[in-house]
Amino acid sequence: MKILLPLAILAAAPAFADVTTTPIAGTELDVSATGTSTRAPDIATIGAGVVTQAPKAGDAMAANAKAMTATIAALKHAGVADRDIQTQSINLQPQYRYGDNQPPVLTGYQASNRVSVRIRDLTGAGGVIDALVSAGANQIDGPTLSVEHPEAALDEARAKALATARTRAELYAKAAGLTVRRIVRISESEGSGPIVRPMAMMARAKADTTPVEAGEQELTVNLSVVFELN
Repeated sequence: MKILLPLAILAAAPAFADVTTTPIAGTELDVSATGTSTRAPDIATIGAGVVTQAPKAGDAMAANAKAMTATIAALKHAGVADRDIQTQSINLQPQYRYGDNQPPVLTGYQASNRVSVRIRDLTGAGGVIDALVSAGANQIDGPTLSVEHPEAALDEARAKALATARTRAELYAKAAGLTVRRIVRISESEGSGPIVRPMAMMARAKADTTPVEAGEQELTVNLSVVFELN
């Protein structure tokens, strides 16, 4: 006899962990459970870019290089390490003016340069953003907040998910007049993504800088656990 009880929906990705033991001789019970753990994010990632325009391609690139050099210097002056600054893209494109029933007319060139920036001191994140703008960055996106080392939090979530699965297995076994003999198989998949919730005073910027609030991040692990009941 097989009892199938999908109590939570697992992510569509392949199982991250799969522990299998010998085939069962009793009743099989499939239980799905979710475990969560929360942490305050300690990394902020932002995108910063410089866009310049000029009649000639070389002039557009030269102006862009000057502005991006100043932008990178401002990042380093704000305490961002070299390893946390990475060029994402450099582009040069012609610009045209379009008119009705007229061929396009070349008006100049647009150059752009974008970097990805990791900020490890969230209390200064707003100041870094303001420094970027002051130095010449005219494109800013983010921040993306994350936990740099999530392993401990994920282990907590795993333990919670397994405890929940075992509690549910005991409940259903008792209702069926059976007992839980052992775990046969465990399959794991991580959750679909972090849930950010407000948390006051975690990374509050000064009154004269761009405010960045860290909140808290919820890390999730989904388990599918197969029990043998007797």
